[in-house]
Amino acid sequence: MNQRFIATVLITVSALLTTTLVQAADTKANTPQIPASQAKPAIKIESKSKAQVAPKLVDINNAAAAELKKLPGIGDAEASKIIAGRPYGSKAWLVTKGILPEAMYPTLKDLVIAKQPFKDAAKNAELYKKKEGK
Repeated sequence: MNQRFIATVLITVSALLTTTLVQAADTKANTPQIPASQAKPAIKIESKSKAQVAPKLVDINNAAAAELKKLPGIGDAEASKIIAGRPYGSKAWLVTKGILPEAMYPTLKDLVIAKQPFKDAAKNAELYKKKEGK
């Protein structure tokens, strides 16, 4: 009885597979074929154009005055203040140290960065303490 059951299952599975393959072949045969010359091109996902690429971040710890003045709202006076206040522990120091008004920060925060002079955080902290005279 066990062998009959297995044989029946195998025959049923085989019949189902055959039916499925025949239906798939029939569906493909009934699909209208479009000549390549009339076919629509595949949708192309375009990469970001040069205009869409994120702008190069300006390092407030190293940028020259001319580079700083390219930022929105930064003129000669602001660029001079930024240079005189170096080094910065973060770009937020521009506001916390009174270099720029708080209202200007949201415009600049995505355009600037404050690269640290040392990889060692302790050395950077020591540098900032010396600058503040502590």
